[in-house]
Amino acid sequence: MDHPVTEVAGAFGLARAATYAFITSDERGRITFANAAAAALFGYSIGELLGANIGLIVPERFRASHEAGMARMARHEPSRLSGRTVEVMARRRDGGEFPAEFTLSMWRDRSGLGFGAILRDISEWRARDERLVQLAHHDLLTGLPNRACFEEALDARLAAGNAVGVLMLDLDGFKEVNDSWGHSTGDALLQTLAIRLPAWLGANAVLARFGGDEFAVMLPNAGDTPTLAASATTLLEAFGAPLRVGCHTFHIGVSIGGAVGSTQGASAEELIGNADLAMFRAKQEGKRRFRAFQPAMRSALLSRLAMRAELHAAARAGEFVLHYQPQVALETGRIVGAEALLRWQHPQRGLLLPGAFLSHLEDHPLALEVGQWVVEEACRQAALWRDAGHPVMRMGVNLFAAQVRSRTLASDVVDALRRHRLSPGMLELEITETIVLSVDEADLDQFRDLHRRGVGIAFDDFGTGYASLSSLKRFPLTRLKIDRGFVRDLMAERHDAAVVRAIVQIGNDIGLNIIAEGIETKDQEARLVEMGCRQGQGYLYGKALPAAQFADLVRASGSLERLAG
Repeated sequence: MDHPVTEVAGAFGLARAATYAFITSDERGRITFANAAAAALFGYSIGELLGANIGLIVPERFRASHEAGMARMARHEPSRLSGRTVEVMARRRDGGEFPAEFTLSMWRDRSGLGFGAILRDISEWRARDERLVQLAHHDLLTGLPNRACFEEALDARLAAGNAVGVLMLDLDGFKEVNDSWGHSTGDALLQTLAIRLPAWLGANAVLARFGGDEFAVMLPNAGDTPTLAASATTLLEAFGAPLRVGCHTFHIGVSIGGAVGSTQGASAEELIGNADLAMFRAKQEGKRRFRAFQPAMRSALLSRLAMRAELHAAARAGEFVLHYQPQVALETGRIVGAEALLRWQHPQRGLLLPGAFLSHLEDHPLALEVGQWVVEEACRQAALWRDAGHPVMRMGVNLFAAQVRSRTLASDVVDALRRHRLSPGMLELEITETIVLSVDEADLDQFRDLHRRGVGIAFDDFGTGYASLSSLKRFPLTRLKIDRGFVRDLMAERHDAAVVRAIVQIGNDIGLNIIAEGIETKDQEARLVEMGCRQGQGYLYGKALPAAQFADLVRASGSLERLAG
């Protein structure tokens, strides 16, 4: 009869036995054969292994179960391991343990029961698997749990019926850090926050990064809104202090939304979604604040989604139209320009003014497309009036922020002017404070190019927000538009009168044209002229009209002031 070693080696393959650890033992557990690979793997010489008990390579905590298994096989009881490849823990001579892939074989001969095992160290495999698990459940940049890991932990807590609160955090001002100092500095800021946020929140809080500058916090035992609000207040106060990263100091804010499980979400997805809605409301209301979820926010979301769908259908059906409001020279009453204003000819609700849809359109993916259409349509209409024999006049067009971000604004405008054979001086682009505060140098280059070509650039609603006077130096402006809010109370509020007077004075001193919006009375007109304002628009001169009615108004007014083209 062949030696047992030969039988087992033949069963598993001689080539494998040469590289894998190969050991045989008798039914009493004494090692009867070991190859060189086994000696190297376990740190013994072959001579030290032969005759030693097989328990030598079994970790001590597993020896009792190992010996019990050997005894069962000696009693001819079936083994669950025989013929299978399983993972076990093995022990080296120095006491170190490692995971091993283990395949067991059994036989009987004249010497009795014999066992053979092939083993190999799979430590590298396990380390790789653990690394893959880490990558699948953690954010690479910060090392924090990612969304999948966070949702799994949150679902487990909700399923157990435990109280839990969720905060969603979105950084305010992070984009400016990336734009001004580069993404490496932005990454360092996020890594710094990954360390500081847990310290601010306490040991029980579970923090995750969902991507970008958005973080999530799970607060065990925060089963009511006041408890959630207290943690949010702690964060708001912490973010109130400057944050130092390397050699830079940043003033970063945070907008926070919160929701409580399970009353405001029975699953992780629902609870996170509701906290996210509350965070979105916090940003809408001015940022750097906390808002708790309320059911009305869900209704508002559904309405917003429905509006977005309607806007998409409106763009495809050509339901947007432009109306034109006259701009006049205050001292003569002559119409010197028109502001193109967007309207929506809704098939069921009739003509809608911007207040009903513009805020939804501004952050809609269609904003760029609609903005490009407005420029094109306004230029087309200006060309039609010119070709109909009307004197040349300036056309004002409001821009969407998406047009500026697209980096195609200059080429879009130049192409529209060329297609309709309009001189650049006939077009004036109106920008809001939102655009002024968000542009970078590449955006500014677009405006500088258009300004050099002769296109007018007006700062709309100047004086109503946070834009500083330095914006007047930074932007290549040609006109300031005084907000209707100041004009409305011009005769009754000395503060509003002072603001208007200051804007007019500043504009005149630095060579900018000034136009006042919202003029409704002759007294307002007279006061503006007295202050040095030369142009205006408002219901005193006419509301925004369809193109044909605007042309009638022009003819009725007698003449248009010709502009140098």
